[in-house]
Amino acid sequence: MKIKWFGHSCFLLTSSARFKLLMDPFKPESYLSYTPVRVAADIVTVSHEHFDHNYLDDIAGKPEVLRGSIDKQINGIHIKGLSAFHDDVLGKERGQNTIFCVTMDDINICHLGDLGHVLSAAEISRIGKVDVLLIPVGGVFTIGVDEAGKIVNELKPNITIPMHYKTEMCQFLQWSSVDFIRGKKGVRETGSSEIEINLADMPAEPEIVVLKCPG
Repeated sequence: MKIKWFGHSCFLLTSSARFKLLMDPFKPESYLSYTPVRVAADIVTVSHEHFDHNYLDDIAGKPEVLRGSIDKQINGIHIKGLSAFHDDVLGKERGQNTIFCVTMDDINICHLGDLGHVLSAAEISRIGKVDVLLIPVGGVFTIGVDEAGKIVNELKPNITIPMHYKTEMCQFLQWSSVDFIRGKKGVRETGSSEIEINLADMPAEPEIVVLKCPG
């Protein structure tokens, strides 16, 4: 399968059968100036209803849009939505957030959306095995680098891909990918916004994969 990062929390997962699942497409604004996401998709997942995670106007292909707590099989792909919060006070400040767990090509991908709190033991159990973790690290409106590090240690993914962090195109967040990887082992900077992952080639030791920031 291929994972392509468009910036912020938006990823396109493409299976070996060329089935396309897009996660958290954004609407560009003056303070979120990534290139608009204009792709075709079969499915779109939306973690919550903020413009930088739910913008569908430029998406081609008439995708099925998934929100909230779900458990579905679509074209051999298992998609599970788990309820969480956008803050650390049970949603009182910023509302709900959905964690999406996707099994594609026998690889378990977990996209934490705009998670605003550390995970409980029950939430970790519900998420289950994670091969690839897509985790916000930028702080302000989500967890920051310290909380993200704790969650990585608890979920123990083979591959961690940071997202939703401060870049030249996104200045309103507190932490960057450099802040997240500082002092950590197993860091790989790809020089590309896209990687290909096969179950047979999973790293023997946990890796943090930093994708190239899109323009």
